[in-house]
Amino acid sequence: MTAHFPPGGRSPATSDRASGGDRSAGPWTGRAISRRAFLDGVTTAAACAAFASPTGPASAGTPPGPAGDPGGPSPSPGDGTRPGHGRARPHPAALQGLRGDTPDATGVARALHDGRFWERVDAPRPPGESYDLVVVGAGISGVTAAYTWVRRHPGARVLILDGHDDIGGHARRTEFHPAGRAGPLVAHGGARALYAPSAWPPQARELLADLGAEPGRLRAHAEPGLYPGLGMHEGVFCDRETYGAGADRLVTLRPGRSTAEWVAELPIAAQAGRDLVMLYDDPPDWFPGLSGEDKKRRLAGLSYTGFLREVCRVHPDAVAFCRTMPTATRAHGADALGAIDAWAAADRHAYPGFAGLGPAGSAPSPRDPARAAGRRAGDDAEVPCLPEGPQSLVRAMVGRMVPGFAGTTALEDITTTWFDYGALDRPSNRVRVRLSSPVVLVRNDGDPHSAASATVGYFDGHQVRTVRAGAVIMACWAAAIPHMVRDLPAAQRDAMRQAVRMPVVCATAQLRAWHAFREAGVHRVRFTGAFWAAAELAPPIGAGSYRFPRRPDEPITVHLVHAPAPPGMAPAQAAEAGRRALALTPYAALEFTVREQLARLLGPFGFDAARDVEGLTVNRWGHGYAREHARPWDASAPGAPLPADTARRRFGRIAMAGADTAPGGDAGAAVSAAHRAVRDLSDAAPA
Repeated sequence: MTAHFPPGGRSPATSDRASGGDRSAGPWTGRAISRRAFLDGVTTAAACAAFASPTGPASAGTPPGPAGDPGGPSPSPGDGTRPGHGRARPHPAALQGLRGDTPDATGVARALHDGRFWERVDAPRPPGESYDLVVVGAGISGVTAAYTWVRRHPGARVLILDGHDDIGGHARRTEFHPAGRAGPLVAHGGARALYAPSAWPPQARELLADLGAEPGRLRAHAEPGLYPGLGMHEGVFCDRETYGAGADRLVTLRPGRSTAEWVAELPIAAQAGRDLVMLYDDPPDWFPGLSGEDKKRRLAGLSYTGFLREVCRVHPDAVAFCRTMPTATRAHGADALGAIDAWAAADRHAYPGFAGLGPAGSAPSPRDPARAAGRRAGDDAEVPCLPEGPQSLVRAMVGRMVPGFAGTTALEDITTTWFDYGALDRPSNRVRVRLSSPVVLVRNDGDPHSAASATVGYFDGHQVRTVRAGAVIMACWAAAIPHMVRDLPAAQRDAMRQAVRMPVVCATAQLRAWHAFREAGVHRVRFTGAFWAAAELAPPIGAGSYRFPRRPDEPITVHLVHAPAPPGMAPAQAAEAGRRALALTPYAALEFTVREQLARLLGPFGFDAARDVEGLTVNRWGHGYAREHARPWDASAPGAPLPADTARRRFGRIAMAGADTAPGGDAGAAVSAAHRAVRDLSDAAPA
């Protein structure tokens, strides 16, 4: 097969949109299409055109000069690129526009999934490199696996491959460079905190200690009293999407307000108001006379929405008020949240209605999902993790493994140090990280029971290159693994296909100032049914020399979350429907909804979207938050093996990591899966 394509793997419509390149050249007609885009066929070409936004903001992370101009002045240490490396392009965190699962990052994987990839490429080239370990996936689990391997085997040669152009997976750093600010304004672009780290397995807690990220040290960087000290609290925006035309209304949840007081401000029916007061203040024991285990058996068959409707029998307006409560952290609403999980997480401000049942932790049950067990075992629900979130942990690990990547790996300074992405894949490195390199094949070299090595193939934008590996760890989305490891046992393939990841979109907008939030008296708002489910000002965290904006006249970031999964469906079906809807949503629409929804929320308090939104990055994740095996949707008997137990089995020299195999939806699950994969390979080391 012969074809002529330009160097690199970018599709033209997203290349300059993502990098802040010059968009003044007019339409894309006549420009060459990269082979990667070609491989994804007409679908990707259409998606690329849809996601391009010629009117969107230019990259705020680009050094002064023409947007994306590699001939601009040398960057300073404050903008995240290595000093002395003049005329460098900004690193990935500084890129704006559409990020995350862009057509560039996912086109090859989609063609592989659809069976079109191997029809359009030449045969893989013979292995040209050899490594002791190859890791597929540069997210938290993959980087932790590599880091753990190197600590066990000093001097080992390791290669990490990923189809995206940045490390961290869904743990993304986003940064902006507002005029007049010394240094970048840093925010998270996805995962933002650590969930119940005190309940993590010992090896995972040891990793946090090794990186200097113990919960106590992380909390010391946060200033939770900043916003309340300015009279800013949480709020709920009752939107017209939920309650009809004219219903847009912001209700603040200030401490000290009685439930009846703020419920009276909601645009809901009188009976719904009475029902909400009852749910929050005085719910009965809905199952009198039953033991804790019997209560959990009843709840295991219900979603939280089902519990409100069928057990509590509250007014539909009250159900609608509660529907988006879990959306920001789980990428789905209350109708896909198990009632037993909601009981475990219940407190006065989350999932009301359970107080009469007694404490969920009083009777451990095999029906409890992993998050419920973690909440019961841990004494910390959520621990802030620096301005960029858990990607700080990933950068620290990569900095320790790859010489020249980071100016320092001290966690207190990781936010403001320089990073040299050009150092990631130097031939002299023992550990190399190769981005924009989607893996397309993984196979044992011979019988899996006796193989001493494996072969890994990745697409470099032109052809499939292969490398030899003494061992392989698959730290990617579990449901994609059968398309790469073609000879997996049937039972393992089926188990992997049951891994459900909920689609999610995380938008980070840089605001000129935040007077309007202060005037509104809120710093975090949940929407009952609008496009974006939550909007939250950046958590007040400062580490090392990083200065968090403390005055409302300073630039700041606001984070918004959209869950495309439609309500009223089981999670697996909702996830698939949400991905289809997301694929048809152009970047311009995402940008418009950010501006429009912030204007609806803050317009009465002096906010002007055209004036106040100075930058925007949208991280789109078609396969976003890993979902746990949970009732009522996953009906295996208590104590029976879960699909993940089968999915994570070692296959010859190939071990499985990733949060899907835990299963769990947080960093703790990803780290634990990485440790297990390394252990599986070490226990089965060839003679």
